[in-house]
Amino acid sequence: MALQRSTKTTAPELLRMQHDSVKQMFSEIANARGRDREERFDCLRKALAVHETVEEMVVYPEVRLMNKAAARAVDARLREEADTKTLLAKLEKLGPTDDRFDQLFDTFRQTVLQHASAEEAQMFPFLELNIAGAKLIEMAELIETAETMAPTHPHPHGPESALGHLLVGPFVAMVDRVRDKVVEHQRKR
Repeated sequence: MALQRSTKTTAPELLRMQHDSVKQMFSEIANARGRDREERFDCLRKALAVHETVEEMVVYPEVRLMNKAAARAVDARLREEADTKTLLAKLEKLGPTDDRFDQLFDTFRQTVLQHASAEEAQMFPFLELNIAGAKLIEMAELIETAETMAPTHPHPHGPESALGHLLVGPFVAMVDRVRDKVVEHQRKR
């Protein structure tokens, strides 16, 4: 009997692809101007808000249970995410046309890239070394499902736990998505 090989993506693979996409968005924003830059920043803001929420819901709870070193790594990543959410919220308020945006955006970009690098170096190995492939694929599917219900704006004072996101997240996400549609409609005028 031949071994059946899965071609599905694991959670770490999916998250690495998302990190690569975010890096690409940073480059695009740096080279964009005017309305194009605003739209690209909106895409980045949404992608990061969703990405961080699903990590807090799906990935971090799994890693935290592995051992004390893993729990410390989760705590460090959560502190980084709190800083990132605060910076992203400030950038969103300023908007890409504000004179102060570029300097804060550079700090934000460095913070996000360092956070992604730390996740790839610390968090993903915990997953890959301690969780069977089938469960990692299942986690990727769960991440994709959670993304459909995650908030699309940063909420620095929102929950950071899986339970908190489950209780508050859908309501916040609904408001965020309506807000996104209103802004999109206003831009088309």
